[in-house]
Amino acid sequence: MLAIERRNEILEKLQTDRRVVVSELSQLYDVSEETIRRDLEKLVNDGYAIKSYGGAVINENVNIELPFNIRKNRNIVGKQHIADLVAELVNDGESIMLDASTTAVYIAKALQEKGKKNLTIITNSIEIIIELFDAQDWTILSTGGVSREGSFALVGPQTDRMLSNYHVDKAIISCKGIDMSAGVTDSDDLHANNKRTMLKAAKDKILAIDSSKFDRTAFTEIGTLSDISTVITDEKPEEKWLRTFENSGIECVYPE
Repeated sequence: MLAIERRNEILEKLQTDRRVVVSELSQLYDVSEETIRRDLEKLVNDGYAIKSYGGAVINENVNIELPFNIRKNRNIVGKQHIADLVAELVNDGESIMLDASTTAVYIAKALQEKGKKNLTIITNSIEIIIELFDAQDWTILSTGGVSREGSFALVGPQTDRMLSNYHVDKAIISCKGIDMSAGVTDSDDLHANNKRTMLKAAKDKILAIDSSKFDRTAFTEIGTLSDISTVITDEKPEEKWLRTFENSGIECVYPE
């Protein structure tokens, strides 16, 4: 096993167990404890973990951007619920913008599985472009832009320019946090700018987030609650959020 593969597995284990122990990882991967310490030091330096006695714990900072492949495998059931709910709101023949979130990948798959016809998809997600490469009777438009390492995304001013040329039926984005005061936030300026442009281009502005994003604030603002028309999530939100959405004229959709 390559060192990077081992570190990715350790990072996945951190995401699941919240803590790892050097001696246990050494036995699991049949390498020296010194090798495991170097792996953990790399994860600490990258901001994914925090050193602890005998091992490391997960860094809970909302602004830490985990690798795409790690994020893609988190809360799979929740993302599938969200994707199915989104697919029910999409009509044949519509034009849709999808961001480069892992949730959007599940949405793209669900739209195919539901047999939606004659869709136009505009996205800055390399993963979605690959996923939909052979989609029948769909039009798939890539934004272009600068490739962002670890996120399978195209970002930047060129991405914004392409997105701003279109007017679409629905923009479907995700975020790192939603807060009643701070609004909808993300950990990265370029991603946030592109998502903001998507919202401006759409009639229906859909925020697709799992329940862990509520009452969290990340580094940079995507928009305020007034910039969102629909919130789709995997669990029924707290009553305070349901009241806020109702008062703001936001439709909230979740599994019954």
